[in-house]
Order: sequence, then structure tokens, then C-alpha cells
Amino acid sequence: MEQPSYGARRLNGPFSNSWVLVRGGGDLVSGPIQRLRWAGFPVIVAELPEPRVVRRLVSFANAVYEGTCEVEGTTAKLVPTLQEARQFIATTPDGVPVMIDPQARAIRELQPTILLDGRMAKGPSDTRLDQAPVVIGMGPGFIAGVDVHAVVETKGGSQCGRVYYEGGAIEDTGIPCVSSGYRQERVLRAPVSGTFEACREIGEMVEAQETVGWIQAGARRVPVKAQISGLLRGLLHSGVGVEAEVKVGDIDHRGESSDCCRVSEKADSVAAGVLEAILHLSIRRRIDLTQPLIQLTRA
Repeated sequence: MEQPSYGARRLNGPFSNSWVLVRGGGDLVSGPIQRLRWAGFPVIVAELPEPRVVRRLVSFANAVYEGTCEVEGTTAKLVPTLQEARQFIATTPDGVPVMIDPQARAIRELQPTILLDGRMAKGPSDTRLDQAPVVIGMGPGFIAGVDVHAVVETKGGSQCGRVYYEGGAIEDTGIPCVSSGYRQERVLRAPVSGTFEACREIGEMVEAQETVGWIQAGARRVPVKAQISGLLRGLLHSGVGVEAEVKVGDIDHRGESSDCCRVSEKADSVAAGVLEAILHLSIRRRIDLTQPLIQLTRA
């Protein structure tokens, strides 16, 4: 079933003056990004020049590679400036502009009402409390009240999407969640450091021990092989540099019953937590989300 399109009527809604800058455009943060746009918040994504996104078909970061992309009907476009980002939002229903801005220098000019760090770095971050009236971090690596105003749990399970206004999220173990007895086997990792080259596509069925890609390591070309049979749920973009043991893809053993083009339930849960945090903090910190903090500098 297709997701509803809320269209241009939301561009002039009550939250149209509350700009949101999101650091990162991977699959988990794409749930919050999409729902913030549906709620009428103007959202700009700041990304790396070469983002390592595995579930590319549900990641707004894919616009860095493709120029434009869609996540369940929500269109993202790579833009070079804040002015073009603003124009894209004004002319495209539910549009999400993506900028290459690793240091989030856009914060100074945009002065967003809300800063969401969804990079999933799982360690110390350069995100600070004073960068916006509402600052939210996703996952481990943030401490509410120290680095951010709120932390949203990203670990799968019953606590996913829970918001912490003190302390932080559950520490990262580096171990994937179990699914029908499979854990590490589901994840495709680079056997050596080098440049990844895909030879299969997301959405294709693969067999155990089948080669799905290669790592070009100098003169060597080392295969990346599936450990289990199933559907390729995610795969890095070809040409991305990786270190040994970095995740380059994942397989869903359920095969064709898996939907690699839909935002995950986990991302939906995180989105609910992000929306809760924004509304709760706006009340607690007396922030009027209907009023502009500052207008973008016009070209």
C-alpha cells in the first residue's frame, strides 16, 4: 500500500517556519526525515561527499550519488547551496534537499530551530547543545543535557524509539539483531580494505557463497560472498572506499517477502521518538514552533 502524499498544503502549515537541519541521511534517520516533512517542517539534510549507506533505496543520502532519489514517494535532490535548498522545498511537495556538508557549516547561516544528528556515529560527536533551540541525537554517543537536549533510542526491540531527556541510549555492542536465528550471517562485510564494486543489485535473490561484489585492494580483487541465501536488502554504492570488516550490505533470509523499498519498522519507531522529543522540548523550553527563528539569507 502506498504512503499518503500530503502535498503542497503542508508547506504553509503551522511548522513551516521551523527549519530542521539533519546531519546524515541513512536509512534509520530517513524515517524521521520523511515524517517531519509530512508534518510540515522544512528539512535540509547535511551529508558526507561519499556516504556509506547500505539500504540505499530507503536513504535520502542516495541523492549524493544519484542526484535525485525517492523514498516511498518523498523526493530528495542534491543541491549546492542553502538558497537552492529553500527553493526546492518551496516548489516540491514533501521535497527534501540534500547538501554535501560534513561539518554542518550550514548551521551558522540557516540557524535551524531543530538540529537532528542521525549519523549513527555511536561515539563522541561535534554536535552541541548551543547549535539550535532543539538538539536531538539518535542512538549511543550522546548524553541528554550535555551534548543534546534529548536522545532517541535506536536499538531494536521494545525500547526502540524511546526518548531520553537525561542520560543516553543503550551502548552499541556491534552485534546485529537476531532474525529467525540469523545474526552475523545476515551482514556482508568487506574482507579487506579497498574500493567496493557491486556485481549484484538490491532486491535480487542470492545464494549462500555467491559473490555479490568485490573489494579492489591495490592489484588484488577480493570477492564479497553471501553467507546465507536470501534477498539483497542493501548494498553499498560501487566506488565507495571501505576498511576491512566494514558493513557493505545485508541479506534478508525471508527472500521475496522482504520489502527493500520501504522504511523499516525500526525507522518508524525512531521517527515517533523524534517527533515526541521536538514537541515535548518545545513545550518545556517554551519554543514557539510557529514562529521563524531567522530567515535564510537571500541570494
